[in-house]
Amino acid sequence: MSAPQPVLDVGVTGHRSRHPVFSANSEAIAATLADLLGSIERIASETGPSSAPARLHSLLAYGADMMAVGAATARGWPVAAPLPFGSRLNLAINAQPSNLDDMERLLAGAEPEEPEVAQRAAEIRQGGKQVGIFELAEQDAAVEDLYRRHLGDPADPAAQQAFYALCSDRAAMAARVMIEHSDLLIGIWDGETRGAIGGTRHTIEAALELGVPVVWIDARQPAGWRVLHAAEELAGIGRREALERDEAGLRAVIGDALLPSGDSWQRARGHERWRPRSNPLLQAYRRIETLFGEPWQRPFRSLTQRYENPEAIVRGSAAPLLAAVAALPGGDPAIPDRIATGVLKPFAWTDGLSTWLADAYRGSMVLSFFLSAFAIVGGIAYLPVATVDQKWAFALFEFALLAAIIGIFIMGKRLRWHQRWFAMRRVAEYFRHAPIMLLLGAARSTGRWPRGTGGNWPEWYARHALRTIGLPQMRVTAPFLRAALELMRDHHIEPQRHYHLAKADRLHRAQHNLDRLSESLFVLAVLSVACYLVIELGAALGWLPRHLPHDVAKAFTFVGVLLPTLGGAFAGVHYFGDFERFAGISEVTAEKLGDVAVRIAILLDAPDADISYASVSALAHAIDEIVVDEIENWQSVFGGKHITVPV
Repeated sequence: MSAPQPVLDVGVTGHRSRHPVFSANSEAIAATLADLLGSIERIASETGPSSAPARLHSLLAYGADMMAVGAATARGWPVAAPLPFGSRLNLAINAQPSNLDDMERLLAGAEPEEPEVAQRAAEIRQGGKQVGIFELAEQDAAVEDLYRRHLGDPADPAAQQAFYALCSDRAAMAARVMIEHSDLLIGIWDGETRGAIGGTRHTIEAALELGVPVVWIDARQPAGWRVLHAAEELAGIGRREALERDEAGLRAVIGDALLPSGDSWQRARGHERWRPRSNPLLQAYRRIETLFGEPWQRPFRSLTQRYENPEAIVRGSAAPLLAAVAALPGGDPAIPDRIATGVLKPFAWTDGLSTWLADAYRGSMVLSFFLSAFAIVGGIAYLPVATVDQKWAFALFEFALLAAIIGIFIMGKRLRWHQRWFAMRRVAEYFRHAPIMLLLGAARSTGRWPRGTGGNWPEWYARHALRTIGLPQMRVTAPFLRAALELMRDHHIEPQRHYHLAKADRLHRAQHNLDRLSESLFVLAVLSVACYLVIELGAALGWLPRHLPHDVAKAFTFVGVLLPTLGGAFAGVHYFGDFERFAGISEVTAEKLGDVAVRIAILLDAPDADISYASVSALAHAIDEIVVDEIENWQSVFGGKHITVPV
């Protein structure tokens, strides 16, 4: 699996052309913006693991957005545009017609009569030809209706308020998409205008709350810029001194975006080799889980797993999902192939590798518990069957098992089974649900990715691999969203919910049966000691032959060591496996997925007009949060259980 080509994604927000400060300083703003893009491009080429290209994200609003698009395309940057509306409605709104007739002409694809409106429309059309467009058009009919009412009677405050409110919601949603796909956001703002929801300040604040740094250009004094990291920095920002060009802060932001921290991808990748099947010698953990969790299903059957080859998954287990993605009405026809290549093949690779590493780590630890027990038992097994002169053979057996334990410990530490399993499992789980996010144009924002204790290369890898696929180029409609909800339910929610319910049930049984066995062995150990004491008492009272305690002493000593030692080994496996806590994690995950399934069912029962991109995207993000919570929960269980000797 090769490393992804990092792309530096830059979002932009700013005042519209009519804003008095922006219009007064537009030339200075344009010059500073061009210099800033040049600095970003230069630092990215110097910082990344390879020369990282940059990509702009813009809502194509007439003003700062279009200014940034012009500057970016002049540098050869690709541009992605998540639009709050369908393309024609977006043009009709952003061209700012003052009358209903021009609005209707724009919607019909004709030229408006007002020269200024025609000029703005021409610039927006030209800019749109150079970008990939993701149109949030599912509520266009409602927006058009309110737009007509507003332009038909500009003096009606209710019509104006309803139109602006809906437009603000749509702009905020498109801005959220832009933020989720950006490593940093350029904000061209005067530091004072609060604006509405979806406006410049609101977008800047939303980005900071989502952990995306903002490079602020003060529209009043646009000679410099400042890097902002927290929403609290906006308090009183308009009263601060003029900005200098904070290149050090910009370099730090770009470095965080393009370079993994901690254990690097190159080092981690160098250790990995694809294996088509599991190793029979490393299956002790799964054997215990099968013996005690599924005792009726041929517990001694072969547990060898054959991992799905990355090249075969597209025609194999992922074929129904890809067919469903391809059948989405109005979807981007390129998305199925991008998901197959950029998500499903890496998923198969990391899933198979992490499963192998899980066997290596957990299986070797379980094996060590039993080798330790057998070493103790083997060391004293000579008592009932051999003489002291023959003890050397039993000591040699004990030494061999202890040496095997030390060998397992050294190998596990040197090959870093524990850390590599954690890292690969994280990557695989990020990819598992990624198709749902990608087909909706949703993403986990830069600042919301978790960080592991050994570094963030798994998150870096997944984030850049998914960013490579980019936004779909399509028109989002209600039928598309309805089909996406069904896909979400049928290809992720229900399969994963049933998986976790079955896993929780199996682990609860394994925990219960291990408890019973450990307790039974302890009780038998107590009974064996009690039995020997009864024999001693019987011999002392003359009820039993006086030589009997001496004759059975070695056998009872052996049994007295054997039973608690085996009980301790099973108790160690019980503690290490933490089956009860893992069962609880799966139960909670299944419950959360069930809640999402209920929410999906409610939306599917609603008419198309009431299904919005925001509500469907929120469900995709809910699934994303469930996945990340589960990863963090199970890694918190095994995080401190590094491979060690069982003492």
